[in-house]
Amino acid sequence: MSQSTYNATVIGKIMITPDLMILRVRTDEPRKEFQAGQFTAIGLLAGESRSQNSVLPIDQLPPEKLIKRPYSIASAVKETQDFEFYISQVKSGQLTPRLFNLNQGNRIWLDTRILGFFSLKQTPEDCNIAMIATGTGLAPFISFLRSHIAEHKDTKVAIIHGAAYPWDLGYLSELRFIDSLFSNFYYYPTLLRYDSSWNGLHGYIEEHLESGLLEKEVGLEISPDKTHFYLCGNPKMIDSVSGYLLKRNYTRHSNKTPGALHIEEY
Repeated sequence: MSQSTYNATVIGKIMITPDLMILRVRTDEPRKEFQAGQFTAIGLLAGESRSQNSVLPIDQLPPEKLIKRPYSIASAVKETQDFEFYISQVKSGQLTPRLFNLNQGNRIWLDTRILGFFSLKQTPEDCNIAMIATGTGLAPFISFLRSHIAEHKDTKVAIIHGAAYPWDLGYLSELRFIDSLFSNFYYYPTLLRYDSSWNGLHGYIEEHLESGLLEKEVGLEISPDKTHFYLCGNPKMIDSVSGYLLKRNYTRHSNKTPGALHIEEY
């Protein structure tokens, strides 16, 4: 296997922190139309160089091996050739340190398939939407908003995004801008580590749900027939928020059993 395996080019790289970035990739050929919330796989050969602040893994791979991992798409559904991804570096990982070493113009592999069932189409038109994310779990929600917020003017849409530090809020400016444009959209970032310059929420997402943030500030009713919840991020957050919602008669959505709780795990 050689670089002829690659079928896309890096067209943009925004370093949020040394271990958090927005990566933009243009495929050689357009992909088929996809749904906001879906994912695709990104790949690089093991022979590619790693970032300077990564740690060598114990397992060494042959240079010709294609390392690939699935990532949620952050771009709008109309973008079938230019794709955006929100990625955190796992310093001892096989793929992300190589992704973080990429520069504009470098070649990369992108799967021709776009997969997943994490979609707003699962929510009835008369239901409000609450999106709960930690870290890079925000990516599918960015695609939701870029693709569909204008179609949901009669629906209340809220995002609670948990992060460690203020600089971990990679889409802060865009989400605040959407918040200012759409009266039905509500954005609540919450931090675990902060100083006096931060005047927003702090603490765990679960604490804010328990305190009634969505009911008091947004007017959302925490009821399966009124508000659908979408969760993506840290497994501990998924478990905790799911537990909160299961006590309120929510059931997890599946193809066989529709429910008002939608979960994307990674």
